[in-house]
Formats: sequence, structure tokens, C-alpha cells
Amino acid sequence: MTAMEESKPKYIYEMPLKVRDYEVDSQGIVNNANYLHYLEHTRHEFCQERGISFRDMQREGIDPVVSKIEISYLTPLRLAESMVSSLWLERKGARFVFHQDIFNAAGKQVVKALVTIVALENGKLTRGERLAEAFADSL
Repeated sequence: MTAMEESKPKYIYEMPLKVRDYEVDSQGIVNNANYLHYLEHTRHEFCQERGISFRDMQREGIDPVVSKIEISYLTPLRLAESMVSSLWLERKGARFVFHQDIFNAAGKQVVKALVTIVALENGKLTRGERLAEAFADSL
């Protein structure tokens, strides 16, 4: 294995997406706020496919809440371009950090993001043990 292969993230989830016409600005590129939507949609679909829907979590009194987002915009996407949104997840104490990357169809990285989530249970901040149980096979 080469050093490059060793440093490549081990994504646990990847999702194809396509830029829609209402997501671009007057310059014909994706508006920066839409990348947040892509990242959020990817996290929601990841949870759903793991059998952990946000609706189910809410019914159980668990609310995963974004506490911090760091995002680097590396190259723009344009109208009708395809992309792949990828993620891997780690736990840091009470925080869950989603490492999320978006790549264009040519494989060039478009966005690099760290999204930090904390868990509220019945409205109170917790150490996230119930959320950790739900993500156990992904951490």
C-alpha cells in the first residue's frame, strides 16, 4: 500500500447527487449555502440507511444538533454537474464529528467539511451514549 492510499479517508457512506437549476447563482455556479444542504442531506440519508431516522430519534427524545461546521470550498460545481458526497464518522467525547467530502464527476474534491454534532435528550445536552449506540457499527 502506498502512502497516498494510507492517507485516503475510509468513507463509510457515499451518495451521488446532481446540481439542480435553482441551486446556482447568477454566475452559474452553486451558491455556497447549498453545499450545507448537500452535506446535511448526506448525513440524513446515511442515518436513514443505517435504520436510524431523525423522526425515530425525535420520538425517542434524541435530537442530534449541529454545534459547529468547518467547510473549505475548493472548486465550484456548475449547473447539472454530478457529484459524490462522502463521509466517515468519529466520536470525540460527547461530540460526533462527520468528516464530509464532496467530489465532482471527474473525482476532483469540491468541498471538505467537518460537521460536529452533539446530542440532546429530552432537551438536555448529554454525553451522547444513546446516539453512540445507534452509530456503533459506524464509529
